[in-house]
Amino acid sequence: MHKLLLLLAVLFLPLPLSAADRPNVILVMADDMGYGQTGYYNHPVLKTPNLDAMAANGIRFDRFYAGAPNCSPTRATVLTGRTNDRTGVHNHGYAINKQEKTVAQAFQKAGYSTAHFGKWHLNGLRGPGAPIFKSDAHHPGHLGFDYWLSVTNFFDMNPILSRNGKWEEHGGDSSEIVVEEALDYIRGQNDKGKPVFIVIWYGTPHSPFMAYDEDAKQFSQLQQQSKNHYAELVAMDRSIGHLRKELRDFGIADNTILWFNSDNGGLPRINPGTVGELRGFKNSVYEGGLRVPCVVEWPDHIKPQVSEYPACTMDIFPTLIDYASLAKDSINDLSDGLSLADIINGEDTRRTKPIGFRHTGRAAWLDNNYKLVTLKVESREYQLFDLAADPQEKQDILTERPDVANRMIAEFEAWNASVERSRTGADYPSGKVDPFPRPQQTNWLALPEYQKFFDEWKDRPDFKPYIDRELKSQGKK
Repeated sequence: MHKLLLLLAVLFLPLPLSAADRPNVILVMADDMGYGQTGYYNHPVLKTPNLDAMAANGIRFDRFYAGAPNCSPTRATVLTGRTNDRTGVHNHGYAINKQEKTVAQAFQKAGYSTAHFGKWHLNGLRGPGAPIFKSDAHHPGHLGFDYWLSVTNFFDMNPILSRNGKWEEHGGDSSEIVVEEALDYIRGQNDKGKPVFIVIWYGTPHSPFMAYDEDAKQFSQLQQQSKNHYAELVAMDRSIGHLRKELRDFGIADNTILWFNSDNGGLPRINPGTVGELRGFKNSVYEGGLRVPCVVEWPDHIKPQVSEYPACTMDIFPTLIDYASLAKDSINDLSDGLSLADIINGEDTRRTKPIGFRHTGRAAWLDNNYKLVTLKVESREYQLFDLAADPQEKQDILTERPDVANRMIAEFEAWNASVERSRTGADYPSGKVDPFPRPQQTNWLALPEYQKFFDEWKDRPDFKPYIDRELKSQGKK
């Protein structure tokens, strides 16, 4: 009898997908693009025809959240499915713990070719985007990427990038460069019949704002920084159009999961505004700092739709486990997202697992339409908002709804305590965090190995103000 039951269990196990059936996966992320900065949300000056076309052909998430309100922490949530403070990435310029299980490693083990293009910002370096040394102990190759053309942080026109540790100067718009390089990589793997897992992390529209004059012309009525900010987004949207067209030309678009979102909320002091009517901007745990545009396209599987389901970057890894039949143990047992595989194409609008956010002492706890906010976790002072009635978070209803408030505070504080345990390495087999080889959040401009390039880089518009500042601090200017 036991043998019969075992045989039946084996017979009904899901079969692994064949190489031909496995979807390609491309994760694309903007840098500092706000929730309101799309054509499909009727932005007053910006047109995004290619992103709009992608949204019309896939699922548009109208309540999608970055895992944190700035860049490095959100990148860690994408790679791990865990809130940033569990992973060691407590703020921008922190390095991810190499003990984390990453989505790139999961695809690597599943036989995919894996590659990273663009902004990395998970190796403990601050400052503008500089090429990454091959000797860097936290370069993308150490976190699951077979191939990488990457830079430490934000990058602009004519960037210097690092191809598996070899530095190269490139000419043109940064978004278009990394997309073309990713397409070259996909061509090569497609010829070999290998599925790909690709990460493209733009440097757009992060400051400093640099764009083609031709792209800036349509915004001539705006002030200089706003004009170039929006012109960067025009080039980024064009690169998305080029990516989608080439995937169709390769014959792989229908079985490619193309996932686009931004890494945090929009920027202040850009006019017209970046976050729609939401409260707050980048670095805020209010909606304007966390809610971001998100579109997922997979023509073979996802029907055109608009979703109000609350989702987040921590959901990406669990969703891809289901969609690509990855090993269930490829993610840490203690993760913060959930799979959207049954939500997409479905009718569910209520999330069964709240979303937690922690960033530099501030936090939020999102349970469908209710959102708990604290601006200083240790104070135990909270605000409560009903986003259905008050999407701009103007009316604190904490005292009006003690039933909701007390439940959510208890849930948040239990989750927060678990994150504190994770910070110490409790989730890792060793029970501790491996030490990082240099102080966290080091500015690369202060490192001798980079300073020897100052004479070569001192007149580059993307580096000059930063190099001048560093030389002045050393009394050399």
